[in-house]
Amino acid sequence: MSKIRTVNHFAADLVSQMVDLRNGIFLEEASDSAALDFCVGVAGYPEKHYEAANLKTDLTYLKKKVDAGADYIVTQMFFENSKYFDFVRQCREIGVTVPIVPGFKILRTTAQLKSIPKTFHIDLPDALVDEVTENPTHVEEIGTR
Repeated sequence: MSKIRTVNHFAADLVSQMVDLRNGIFLEEASDSAALDFCVGVAGYPEKHYEAANLKTDLTYLKKKVDAGADYIVTQMFFENSKYFDFVRQCREIGVTVPIVPGFKILRTTAQLKSIPKTFHIDLPDALVDEVTENPTHVEEIGTR
């Protein structure tokens, strides 16, 4: 039985608390509570979380979330498949075995060429930016390829 926390300092703490809930552990005094049927998903960042010092550190925290009981990972959006495949490979190398679901975003406007990298701290491939810049009236068509 995990110790019930009133404050979660890290995402792994929250995952652990959610797993306790799933297992019917709501309060220390109420250990006979019925389990709940749900799974726990966590976020993963193929280009690293913007607050992480580097990808290695970010992967260490991701593994802690999985070790705390996360059932799957959904990634931050990415626009280069190689970043996703490298991320999955690195996760597997450190022992993360849960499913890793790729996060997608459809590019719909030329303004997103600036807003997406700034807001989500990710890179857009040069080829994508060049093609949208050259054909701005076809941005949504380009963005869905």
